[in-house]
Amino acid sequence: MHRAVATATTGPTFRDATDADVDALVELIESAYRGDSSRAGWTTEADILKGQRTDAEGVLEVIKAPDSRLLTVERDGTIVACCQLEHRGEHAYFGMFAVSPALQGEGLGKAVIAEAERAARSAWGVSEMHMTVISVRDDLIAWYERRGYRRTGRMTPFPYGDDRFGVPQRDDLQFELLVKPLVQPRA
Repeated sequence: MHRAVATATTGPTFRDATDADVDALVELIESAYRGDSSRAGWTTEADILKGQRTDAEGVLEVIKAPDSRLLTVERDGTIVACCQLEHRGEHAYFGMFAVSPALQGEGLGKAVIAEAERAARSAWGVSEMHMTVISVRDDLIAWYERRGYRRTGRMTPFPYGDDRFGVPQRDDLQFELLVKPLVQPRA
C-alpha cells in the first residue's frame, strides 16, 4: 500500500544574485523568451526574435555593476524568476525580468515586480520605476499597465545588427519607455 505524501512548496525567496547563479540565470532568461521552451509561457519573443536574449557575460555585468542588483527568486532551492534593478538618480530601471515558463500565470510575476518596486524605494528612495519594452509586445505592455505602468510614447531604436540581443524577425522593432510612480508608504 502506497501512502500519498504531501510535498510542501515554500513561497518565493528573494535574494541578490551571485556569480554562482550566472548559468542558472542565463538558462532561466533564455527559457522565458527564446526558443520552443518559451512557448510554454506567455512572455515568449520567439516569433519576433531568434538567437539569444542574454549571455553569461551580460548577466555577470549586471551582478557586478555598481548601483545595480539582480534580484533572484528561488522556490524550493531552484531559481524560478529574476529581475534587474539599477539606480539611475531619481528613478530605478527595471529589466532582465524573467519568470520560469512553467510558473507563468500563477501570480509569481506580480509578486516579483511588487518586491522590486519595494526594494527600489527602500534602497534608493526613488520616486519612479522605468523600463523599456519592445513596442510590438501588446500583451506584455497591457500586463505592465495593469500593474500601474504607463506608456510614454518615447521610443529608442532596437539594436539591429547586435546579435547579443537577438536576431530580429521583423524590421519594426523599437523599445518604448514605460514609467510608474512609486508612492512612498506612509509611516
